[in-house]
Amino acid sequence: MRVVCVSDTHNRHADLEVPDGDLLVHAGDITRHGEREDVASLDAWLGALPHRHKVVIAGNHDFLFQNEPPAARRLLRNATYLEDSGTTLDGLRIWGSPWQPWFFDWAFNLRRGEPLRKKWDLIPEGTDVLVTHGPPHGILDQVKKVTSKAIGLVTGQGDHVGCEELLAAVTRLRPRLHVFGHIHEAYGVVERDGTTFVNASSCDLGYRPVNAPVVVDL
Repeated sequence: MRVVCVSDTHNRHADLEVPDGDLLVHAGDITRHGEREDVASLDAWLGALPHRHKVVIAGNHDFLFQNEPPAARRLLRNATYLEDSGTTLDGLRIWGSPWQPWFFDWAFNLRRGEPLRKKWDLIPEGTDVLVTHGPPHGILDQVKKVTSKAIGLVTGQGDHVGCEELLAAVTRLRPRLHVFGHIHEAYGVVERDGTTFVNASSCDLGYRPVNAPVVVDL
């Protein structure tokens, strides 16, 4: 299966050149600040794409999915929306979750440690594709600016800001593919212990959609 990965489009999805594939995965931050019209715009865009399957999760900017879940889900008709839930597509077992370590007052915040571990404990054994908004600690999670606009957090240059509990979960579960975003400046792909990790952030720190969708063949 050819998987096309995007994330952190922030309502700039129409500016992307999306290659064809079997499955399109969007790892969250669909919107700027959770606007209904942004969700509707993304849904129309998804409906025009040729991919047989589309999977979407929310991110920290997508307040509508946290504050008004039924309304948000009604707007997203052309994709499978996952929130601590899974689906099987052409035999591929996929799990999606929007949570990330707490910062400021963004959506889908949880404290590091046990609160996040409880979410990752929900991921079932045998998951082939894991989609989370935030990265695991130490993998495509490094901020390269003293102030990271991507996460709204003042950090030291070069800090790793991913989730330690998520790293433990992926180390244990070993999915074939783990797709995420959130840290715009850490866009890229690495392979480790049989898992392909993709930070698919489409926008850079200036919220310009300069990063191409990432294609992975499974």
